[in-house]
Amino acid sequence: MIHEKNLLTVSQFDDSAYSSSQAAEFALNEAILRAEIARSWEEYLDVFERFYADEIEVSREDSRQTIRGKALIRSILLNFLVPLHVMAEVAGLSISVQHAAVPRDAANQTHSAWTVILTGIGGKRCILKWHAIRRWNASRVVYEHHYDHQQIGGPLTGDDLNSDVGLDRVRAEFSGALRRK
Repeated sequence: MIHEKNLLTVSQFDDSAYSSSQAAEFALNEAILRAEIARSWEEYLDVFERFYADEIEVSREDSRQTIRGKALIRSILLNFLVPLHVMAEVAGLSISVQHAAVPRDAANQTHSAWTVILTGIGGKRCILKWHAIRRWNASRVVYEHHYDHQQIGGPLTGDDLNSDVGLDRVRAEFSGALRRK
């Protein structure tokens, strides 16, 4: 028998900033890994809405600019996710996302390594790797910094997508998806 008062939620870890950020990071990363871009780009936006603070700030090592605010970052995510979704759903692109936690001992901060493998219909691959540092306020990300970007393999081209579909259909799907959101 399980007593409800013995169950813990992420928000109950607030007494320990380290434990709270680690639990929230685990939940966020699991949600990212469970989502499938071929099925829906909306799943990733739901994860973003659930785990990121309204006042989120995002930066990259190769840019002096820090992007601030959920609305602006949401539009950047859409421009990234929708084409990936269309290429996966319509044109046969295979997309695999992998994650590895990187140990940290700072409270309210987590560190992870990410890999995205894009595989065309003929087997050609483009592998993207980067690291992310997140700062947390309770169960919400308030700052995320991306660094150590790597690309292994050249970019995929139209030849790496299902040629039976045609680029016009991919463009139409992409435009329709943007209008729906």
